[in-house]
Amino acid sequence: MKSRPRNRHSSGRNARAKVLGNTTATVTPAARQRIKATKVSPAQPAAATAQQPADKIIVSNLPQDVNEQQVKELFHTTVGPLRDVTLHYDSAGRSKGVAAVQFQRKGDGTKAFQQYNNRLIDGS
Repeated sequence: MKSRPRNRHSSGRNARAKVLGNTTATVTPAARQRIKATKVSPAQPAAATAQQPADKIIVSNLPQDVNEQQVKELFHTTVGPLRDVTLHYDSAGRSKGVAAVQFQRKGDGTKAFQQYNNRLIDGS
């Protein structure tokens, strides 16, 4: 008598169930709500990432009439020498109000972040 080949997937499920147990039956609706409400934290704590010197920042919520030259002038005069400033535009050529600013020195990005994060720059 010839034995039939086993279904590969069923043995894998049984082995997994033996190791992990039946986890779906033990999750209550209340536990499911707590899981959905939990925020995922980054791999490194915020305190550790704040301590590392950065050379690049992203500036957002810029008015549409601000150009790259104005962003360069602001950060060069108040923080330090720049490597590159890139203002982002949509397909129609209008500013998205977001700029990437890269500094020449490693710690200047951190300095700019501490100086300007959540601050109104020109009072408008």
